[in-house]
Amino acid sequence: MTQQLDSLKQLSMVVADTGDLDAIRRYQPHDATTNPSLILKAFDLDGYQDLIDETLAAVKSEVSDPDARIEEAVDRLSVAMGTEITKIVPGRVSTEVAAKLSFDEAASIDKAHHLISLYEKQGVSKDRVLIKLASTWEGIRAAEKLEKEGINCNLTLLFSDAQARACFEAGVFLISPFVGRVTDWYKKATGTESYAPDEDPGVKFVRGVCDYASRYGYQTVVMGASFRNTDQILALAGCNRLTISPALLEELSSTEGEVTRKVTDQSDRAEHPGRIGEAQFRWEHNEDAMATEKLAEGIRNFAADQKKLEGLLAKRLG
Repeated sequence: MTQQLDSLKQLSMVVADTGDLDAIRRYQPHDATTNPSLILKAFDLDGYQDLIDETLAAVKSEVSDPDARIEEAVDRLSVAMGTEITKIVPGRVSTEVAAKLSFDEAASIDKAHHLISLYEKQGVSKDRVLIKLASTWEGIRAAEKLEKEGINCNLTLLFSDAQARACFEAGVFLISPFVGRVTDWYKKATGTESYAPDEDPGVKFVRGVCDYASRYGYQTVVMGASFRNTDQILALAGCNRLTISPALLEELSSTEGEVTRKVTDQSDRAEHPGRIGEAQFRWEHNEDAMATEKLAEGIRNFAADQKKLEGLLAKRLG
């Protein structure tokens, strides 16, 4: 019998939502995506200790200013981990711009340029990297400019139709609409304990994003993210890409069964509704209470993990 993971790979490109090199080798995803939370976890992984020590020693010898040293350490460590991942996956690795820059277009672009330059020094070309930005208005505008320079982007923390539409119109390479966090919000708001896969609010949201992209002929890759269980994953089989945690990859790989396509291309194309402007974007996003709350929460949480990471690095740098 076919394992669900193998069957799913025939319908959607599987991406590992982890920086754990052993897990990436085990499940053989096409791409991998990281964030500050996942980099923090690397401090507890044996496979990364030498890399961390070597990276921090280089930063300590080359950067004298204490504050600049910590920021540079975060960037170099992110790139060092990403470089190791590119040696395993055939595709790309997503590397995140600091969440504290989510509302600063110019600073986000500068950080993206710096990350790409660090990758190039490691011998990794920009076509193996996705710059990960929050799906704020400023993040989307930064991504639009970076895409025109040939630097592809992954727009994350995407919870609303307005965010998805703005990303499509900006021509970004890939978007990561969230599933589990959307469902978490609706469970709490409505008191619902569980949803059938086809009624799951997160699943329905991502299916809608996929339908919109197909209906208007956008080439942006849609990558479902933030899964809580395999039912949500299987309900999105056929979505361009799915980024999945090691625990759920293991469950899929150990379960037998054929996976059927649940997301299909729209055969009827529609006339484009016209470009969304900043005021309309902000209003439509604001009208979605779930999206407003989850975007703000996501940025705060990533920023908090970034601060924890900086604290660890400060201690290691001595």
